[in-house]
Amino acid sequence: MLFDIGGVLEVVDDDTWGKRFARRWQELSGFSLEEYRARLTVAELPDISRLVGIRADYWARVGQALDKDSSFAEAMEAEMWDEYCGRLNTELFEYASALRSRAGVAILSNSVDGARSEEERRFGFSAVFDPILYSHETGLLKPEPEAYENALEQMGAEADDVFFIDDHEICAEGARAVGIDAIVHRDNPTTIAAIEEFLR
Repeated sequence: MLFDIGGVLEVVDDDTWGKRFARRWQELSGFSLEEYRARLTVAELPDISRLVGIRADYWARVGQALDKDSSFAEAMEAEMWDEYCGRLNTELFEYASALRSRAGVAILSNSVDGARSEEERRFGFSAVFDPILYSHETGLLKPEPEAYENALEQMGAEADDVFFIDDHEICAEGARAVGIDAIVHRDNPTTIAAIEEFLR
C-alpha cells in the first residue's frame, strides 16, 4: 500500500491552505499582492520541492525579499508548517499500522525541504511506513512517471502488486499510467474498503 501524506494521512486541504497562507503574509508584509508576488519572484527562490538542505536559505531569502528581519521569516515558516502538516488522520494512520502484518506500507509525497523532520516530530510516520519517499529528497514529483517508478524500485515491488492512495486525481492517474492501481481519497471508510478489496 502506497500512501500520499497531505489530504490523506494528514487532514489538510492542499488546494486552499497555500492561498490562505500567502494572503495572510502578504497583508502582514505591508505590500500589495502584486508587489508581494513580484518581490518573491525576483528573489529567485530555490525549488524547495525538489532540493534538500536548502530550508534555511529559502526562508532567509524570503525575509530579505520582503525587507523583514529574521523573526518575520521564522514566524512565517512556523505558521507554514502548521498549515502544511494539518492534523493526523488518526483512523487511517492506525489502519495503515495494522496493515503491516498483511502488506507493506509506504509513502510517496510531493513535499518541501524540512517535511521529513517536521512530520516525523509531529506524527512519527517512520514507525509505520517504509520507505518514505519525499520529492524534495528524490527530486521527483508526482505525477511524473519517474516518481512512481522510483517508488516501485525502492519498495522492491511490481506495479500490479501496489495500490496507491492520493487526494488528487492527476496523481492517481500518474500512478495508473505506470500500471499501479490507484484511488482518490475522499473519506476513510471508502478508502479502507477499497484497500480491503484490493487485498482480496
